[in-house]
Amino acid sequence: MVKKEIDLIGNPNSGKTTIFNILTGSNAKVGNWPGVTVEKKEGALINHPDFQIVDLPGIYSLSAYSDDEKVAKNSLLKKPSIVVDILDSSNLKRNLYLTLQLLEMNQNVILGLNIMDVAKKKYSEIKLDVLSELLNVPIVPLIGQKGEGINNLIDAIVEYKHHETVEFRLPYGGELEEHIKKIEDLLAEKKVSISGYTYRMLAIQALEGDEIVRSLLIPYGLDDFIQKEINHLKSIFKDDLEMIFIEKRYGFIEGLLKQVLIRRKTIENSLGASDKVDKVILNPVLGLLIFFGVMFAIFQVTFFFGDYIKSFLELIIANISSFIGTSVDNKILSSFLNDGLLSGVGTIITFLPNLILLFLLLTFLEDIGYMARVAYLIDRFMRFFGLQGKAFIPLITGFGCTVPAVMSTRTLESKSDRFTTIMIAPLISCSARLPIYILFISAFFPNYKGSMLFLVYMLGIILAVSMAKLFKSAFFRSEAAPFVLELPPYRIPTAKATFLHTWYRVKEFLSRASTLILAMVIIIWALSILPLGVVYGSKDSIIGIIGSVIAPILKPVGFGTYEAASALISGIVAKEVVVSTLSTIYGAQGGGLVHALATQWTQLQGFSFMLMSAIYVPCLATLATIKQETKSWNWMFFVIAYTSALGYLVSFIVYQVGSLLGF
Repeated sequence: MVKKEIDLIGNPNSGKTTIFNILTGSNAKVGNWPGVTVEKKEGALINHPDFQIVDLPGIYSLSAYSDDEKVAKNSLLKKPSIVVDILDSSNLKRNLYLTLQLLEMNQNVILGLNIMDVAKKKYSEIKLDVLSELLNVPIVPLIGQKGEGINNLIDAIVEYKHHETVEFRLPYGGELEEHIKKIEDLLAEKKVSISGYTYRMLAIQALEGDEIVRSLLIPYGLDDFIQKEINHLKSIFKDDLEMIFIEKRYGFIEGLLKQVLIRRKTIENSLGASDKVDKVILNPVLGLLIFFGVMFAIFQVTFFFGDYIKSFLELIIANISSFIGTSVDNKILSSFLNDGLLSGVGTIITFLPNLILLFLLLTFLEDIGYMARVAYLIDRFMRFFGLQGKAFIPLITGFGCTVPAVMSTRTLESKSDRFTTIMIAPLISCSARLPIYILFISAFFPNYKGSMLFLVYMLGIILAVSMAKLFKSAFFRSEAAPFVLELPPYRIPTAKATFLHTWYRVKEFLSRASTLILAMVIIIWALSILPLGVVYGSKDSIIGIIGSVIAPILKPVGFGTYEAASALISGIVAKEVVVSTLSTIYGAQGGGLVHALATQWTQLQGFSFMLMSAIYVPCLATLATIKQETKSWNWMFFVIAYTSALGYLVSFIVYQVGSLLGF
């Protein structure tokens, strides 16, 4: 059976991905800031497998300037069965602009008016029946976070085949309509046929100066005629035609909303709570101090509470290890279970409480709308380094994983900004590096855990923006693109939404632990025990021989041992494997590994190694994504080269200067 495609679209921060998750039973990432969805996600409609829901990137219009807008527009041009447009009903003026463009594309539209609970506080009446009649589309009120109205939306999707679509024609006024009609008639005369476009849509977008449409019409010999029409209209309106069309659409929306909305008088003249908070949060000086204070507090909490549960998990693993040691007679099997599985995967699992806390706190900051304000606040700081504040959003995403961080650069309109951000994204400490930090900080800085973690994360950000300045000067010379970012209203997220978002990140971590990391642990264990008869994990083992070849290169940076070299090599596969490798080679888990490092390494060596781990070559998944997004092997190899050199340089300076100072 051919599935019916249902495209889900909407402005950033309209709650679209929340609706998608409920409709499909999925758990795509949800956040209270723009740029969460950067590619299409798909899933079958619950209880209706013949309907395929496609979650398109959140966009404000179909201008197709940025990659996410292009992804959305290309999907719509394939004419899906239905387009469900999710609107933030508390901000209809902005959201309806995309709706008008969808209707002008002659799409089969259902409007999902989300966040109705907020809208009802803002307006005394919302005449949904009038709006539905004026636009000739079905409308379903929703409160996505509470799941209210979802069943009605499902019914509207399933029953939409009974709805007859009438072509929507927004009236642009005499002069514009006259020239739109002239181009429409010429397109009909030339028998122009371009998939997904109506004649009226082609005419309007050609007059707006849409480069894609203009290029599609070149084979029909219409470019000169269209340019004459544009020049004529410009001489009349004395303005850019795209701006004229935008003003006409917003004028239509204004008139529409006067018939649909009745605003509460108490709100019109009052300063909202969000505005009052923003006066403090967005203050150029105080706002930055608050941000650094918040991040510092998060890292303190991550260790303070996480370590209690971590100690409990370490005790459980230690008891299991002791049981295996006394119960399993076969030495190779006992070594595999203890030195391999428990030391490798078990040690990673003990760091899970710290990771969950960090994910939970960062998720909460995203969901309440704070992180969007940080991007706005830091715009001036980013511009000094050649980037716009919007580039900070992918970098913040990188705290979770660098792969989606690289992919989310698609929301940046400027190719220069986009490529620069891709190049520096690997310098932001992802969650995979967190087990390394926790291990080395616990071993060498037990009294300053939160402060050291804050220091390493801040160092990554400082290095990232510094390299952005260098790359902008050397490779991507252009001014940062103008930065306009919607500041979403502060919302207290539901516990369910926050925990689902956190679980999405935790599940990804556990998935890696049970597949990729497990596979690497088995390989490292085998290399540590072979050839049979050698001391486990010694220089005479295969892993020792491999590490010993690389070790001399690392001697100037403080950790010229085969154990450290082997760990760094394996960390290229996945950063968590650095901990698994050390744990497997030393044959120690949890607290035992912390003790082994503290007694066999110096504090300066540990700090230098931690910095190298924070900077050097990103994991294979990130490298593959960089190649995919830049469409170039050269840029991928450039990232490998510069991060390796930078990591070595930073560790070299720290170790050599530290040694001179007597540390």
